Amino acid sequence: MGIQSTIEASTDKFTPAMQRVATVMRDNPAIVLDMTISELAETCGTSVASVIRFCRVLGLTGYAQLRMSLATELGREAAQFRSGMTMGAEIAKSDTLQEMASKVATLEMLAIDETVSNLDFAALDRVVAALDKAQRILLFGIGASQFVAQDLHHKLFRIGRNAFLLADSHEAWSAALLSPQGTVALGFSHSGNSSDTVRYLDIARQSGALTVAITGSPDSSLAQAADERLISHARESTLRAGAMVSRIAQLAIVDCVFLGVAHQRYEQTVDALQRTRDVTHPR
Repeated sequence: MGIQSTIEASTDKFTPAMQRVATVMRDNPAIVLDMTISELAETCGTSVASVIRFCRVLGLTGYAQLRMSLATELGREAAQFRSGMTMGAEIAKSDTLQEMASKVATLEMLAIDETVSNLDFAALDRVVAALDKAQRILLFGIGASQFVAQDLHHKLFRIGRNAFLLADSHEAWSAALLSPQGTVALGFSHSGNSSDTVRYLDIARQSGALTVAITGSPDSSLAQAADERLISHARESTLRAGAMVSRIAQLAIVDCVFLGVAHQRYEQTVDALQRTRDVTHPR
């Protein structure tokens, strides 16, 4: 996982002092390259010791490794996409509509690239195999994650799979509790801390279902409640109503899951898609 995505995924582990360092870095990641550790600590209103602890929470040895890793990451991103833009910078009050569109487009492209590049394909293969054999597939998420669950439900339903999109938490818990043999339960939450979704996976797991977490936080409660984890990578803007970039990253995983399932029965899938297309678009 990239440094900036790791910061995004580690928010719950930060103390208030570390949160200030994270906020400054989110606003302008390149600031680390231009400042000493003392200057950064002063800018963030914290101590050098807090900056060092911040680095260690990210899995780094110290500030020198943070600077080196971030310089490599920003350089790679500038070369991969385009120069002349502050990579990863937060949307500012002074930004024009064109600048905001450019920033969010870059963040979404980075999210897809990081998510797919770091995807655990062994876990994905196991999830696909389980879904192919599943007697029942249960999908649940709340807020913006529900729309991601809905997207996978639509895709699986179109190819004749026994998939259920659960509308509210009580419905989800009841379905999880009554999981028949051969059930696969998927829970969606970028933060991994949506308590309703965590409980849903907990109940499903205790009832014998195979549980799958699609989340941006590998150490979250949701990840711990799952047998399999598919991790998304995204750097969200604070100027958002619901998920934006993280939604795109989760949808990239959904597409990989669907393609894997569809490919298991290629001819049957193509036939189902053609027939459902014909019936919904009559000539």
